[in-house]
Amino acid sequence: MDERAVRVAVVGLGNLGRRFVRILGDVADTVRKDHGVALRLVAVADARGWAADAEGLAPDRVLECKRDGGSVGELRPEGHSGEALAMIEGEAFDVLCEATPVNIQHGGEPGLGHVRAALRRGAHVVTPNKGPIVLAWRELRELADANGVALRFDGTVAGGLPALYTGMRDLRGARIDRIEAVPNLTSGLVLELVADGRSWEEALAEARRRGALEADPAWDVDGWDAAAKLVILANAVLGAEARIEDVRRTGIRGVPLKDAAAARRAGQIIRLVAVAERAPDGSLDLTVAPRPLGAPHPLSRLGRDDMGVVFATDLYGTITMLINEPTPIPSAATMLRDILDIYSS
Repeated sequence: MDERAVRVAVVGLGNLGRRFVRILGDVADTVRKDHGVALRLVAVADARGWAADAEGLAPDRVLECKRDGGSVGELRPEGHSGEALAMIEGEAFDVLCEATPVNIQHGGEPGLGHVRAALRRGAHVVTPNKGPIVLAWRELRELADANGVALRFDGTVAGGLPALYTGMRDLRGARIDRIEAVPNLTSGLVLELVADGRSWEEALAEARRRGALEADPAWDVDGWDAAAKLVILANAVLGAEARIEDVRRTGIRGVPLKDAAAARRAGQIIRLVAVAERAPDGSLDLTVAPRPLGAPHPLSRLGRDDMGVVFATDLYGTITMLINEPTPIPSAATMLRDILDIYSS
């Protein structure tokens, strides 16, 4: 098997970025042996600086720096102060892994600018960052095509579940009439805690303590995250040109405490369900709302650390995919899956 050297740059060293750097160190030998891809981490950036070395940066060294509360810009002699954009525009790499926080409410930056810059210079991009894909799907797709590079974003929907690859690739030839998804872990956790008898305030506090809740809880509990993921499914899988404003959205704040407990007693769960459904006239109806799920609905089996997607098709039947994701590792690993999709095909 011929070996392909791949120079990797990572921007964003939060929960997903740090775990991905660890994954790179852990699986490098296996990936080289099984897939003929030699991954080398050559550049990293956080919110305070960046570091680059054409010969490769040791993942352990990067992670040690972050564990100590430092910036990779402080690494010597590879570190630099300043924004990640300077690294993206000036350093040599083959694929950018963009893992900065989602920022749909404020134009998708800095992630959108990072993705644009990498594609323009002819680098592949893989990202679990929903913001750029929701806000600039057509533009980024055309930019990637114009520069002969790939844009992969499998980690933007339902964590480590390969929902996008399944819908875009494995269901080719079929008409997908309906997609139902529970793509947000945090809302399910909060609803389970409420069903346990916790108050809303207690449930939100516990979710925050576990690191599952954003600083602004509206992103999860008001359904914005689920709506963003539904837009990505609609555009990438169903060929729509949807915007987040097209989604009729109801969050979980209005679910009475007694309803969550009553659903459990009845053998049901309440989940924030995202649905894309084709109308008879071909239009697409997009909704996000809490729904009670009981047997025989395939998503009724979801636990508090689970997500799922259901595809209803004309040729391949109804396909259900579930994932148990108690830690962010599967979400971080989607960047590895995306890289291998580009280089080992």
